[in-house]
Amino acid sequence: MNEIFAKTKKASRTLAALTDNERNEVLTAVADAICSQKDRILKANSRDLQRMEPANPLYDRLQLTNARLDGIAADMRKVTTLPSPLGRILKETTLPNGLHLQRISVPFGVIGIVYEARPNVTFDVFALCFKSGNACVLKGGKDADDSNREEVAIIHEVLRQKGINEDVVTLLPATHEATAEMLNAVGFVDLCIPRGGRKLIDFVRDNARIPVIETGAGVVNTYFDLHGDADMGARIINNAKTRRVSVCNALDCLIIHKDRLADLGTLCQQLQESKVEIIADERAYAALEEHYPGPLLSTANDSTFGTEFMAYRMAIKTVDSIDQAIDHITRYGSGHSEAIITNDRQSAEKFKAEVDAACVYVNAPTSFTDGAQFGLGAEIGISTQKLGARGPMGLEEITTYKWIIEGNGQVRSK
Repeated sequence: MNEIFAKTKKASRTLAALTDNERNEVLTAVADAICSQKDRILKANSRDLQRMEPANPLYDRLQLTNARLDGIAADMRKVTTLPSPLGRILKETTLPNGLHLQRISVPFGVIGIVYEARPNVTFDVFALCFKSGNACVLKGGKDADDSNREEVAIIHEVLRQKGINEDVVTLLPATHEATAEMLNAVGFVDLCIPRGGRKLIDFVRDNARIPVIETGAGVVNTYFDLHGDADMGARIINNAKTRRVSVCNALDCLIIHKDRLADLGTLCQQLQESKVEIIADERAYAALEEHYPGPLLSTANDSTFGTEFMAYRMAIKTVDSIDQAIDHITRYGSGHSEAIITNDRQSAEKFKAEVDAACVYVNAPTSFTDGAQFGLGAEIGISTQKLGARGPMGLEEITTYKWIIEGNGQVRSK
């Protein structure tokens, strides 16, 4: 496996010779190929789907459609319109001794991505890595292996047509052993980014000997404040929960102020259309009992909160104050995305100041936590850590920097 990593490392250096226009031409060609080769991609994807039960929460993430492929291609074209993240002068100064210093943005080199049943990630990662001058080593899950291999084959075809070393994109076998090899590829892989559930992220963090940026796991809460607007809240809650239940920005727990329990039926009304199962604490259960279908309503227990459901399922927690709401988020949230629905500016400011998450929303659904929605073109992941990148990771977040020092014969005194 080290021979594979060495080829990718060597190929990564060739990317420095490409201009931004040349990179954009490649990305445009790949986007065109995605659209012209839909049948080929969907056929491979159908083989993956046949191996998974439709009831599996990952099924929606695994599934590609004509519309989703159009969206992937559009995101890739969007990346071509973004400014290059490379060669930016981040800091510049001239010292008293005449030395001229510049800190400029550069690629990491080789970025490794470990991901699960998400074939869209293959194209998204390639687009962002290629635009930012990085080679990439992809380690997808076995559930999406046919899709990933067909996608990488299309990318390689375009690279060969453009005279670019196809080793700048490498897809590893879909095995646990390949993951372990990548995590130990010291000197070959400069950064690893896992995209998946908590189990995958914990495994990568605990076993990696190369730098890691944690992404993905989202236990997402929305707090309906004492001063929240019920009609607005119903729209926000429904969108956050049902737009796509399998994604990491989907709502898992609605927190509601005790004095607004009478509005709970209104807040959850639209959820009935999607047959969302609600698991409520005692006070919320009593408030909903006559306003929500009995088969879809149950009582919460100790394991309910802090769960990333990835399904048409949502918890409800009743609190006595905004402080209790923030305490609940602090205890059970994952630092991904949190929201408050309120018309009170003081409550909004308190929530923004005290909630510790990568993305904090006021009167908007957490479904907007997405690189494309943030204007980044696409994303390589949602970072939930504090060191380095945080939130949706686009082009700038997958570059580093180096110092350039120019002199005229100066020497350092003792």
